[in-house]
Amino acid sequence: MRILGIDPGYDRVGIAVIEGKTLLHSECFSTSPKDEFHVRLKEVGQRIHQVIAEFSPDTMALESLFITKNQKTAMKVAEARGVISYEASLKNIPIHEFSPPQIKVAVTGHGGSDKTAIIKMIPLLIKMPSKKAFDDEYDAIAVALTCQAHTSKSFPQPK
Repeated sequence: MRILGIDPGYDRVGIAVIEGKTLLHSECFSTSPKDEFHVRLKEVGQRIHQVIAEFSPDTMALESLFITKNQKTAMKVAEARGVISYEASLKNIPIHEFSPPQIKVAVTGHGGSDKTAIIKMIPLLIKMPSKKAFDDEYDAIAVALTCQAHTSKSFPQPK
């Protein structure tokens, strides 16, 4: 199964495509803070559209929105998530959402893990190129791995 993992945002979007134990693609896509918000949303949508066209994922995994103290930022990230989900829906790609604790448990085995633990664990779970990845890329890879674990027959499913 080919999985498109997304760490959603409008400033930076983590994007990863995995298949089996191989990372096919990862990037941290950025928009310019000088652009108006609607332009940034359009650019996010266009980039997701391009990645979908290039890699033809079977499913998409998104990190669910984590409400922060900054409600204005949370609203903008929610809008970006809408654009990202829309692009997947145009190609009838199923979307799975995972909370930060679910991702931490799937990748490290502990829901209270920090980012360093996740970054250390990812290369043990999937073959990665030697290029330096940004935090947003690691987050997208972790989301995709979580989806892979949850859709695997060997992963315990909730009853």
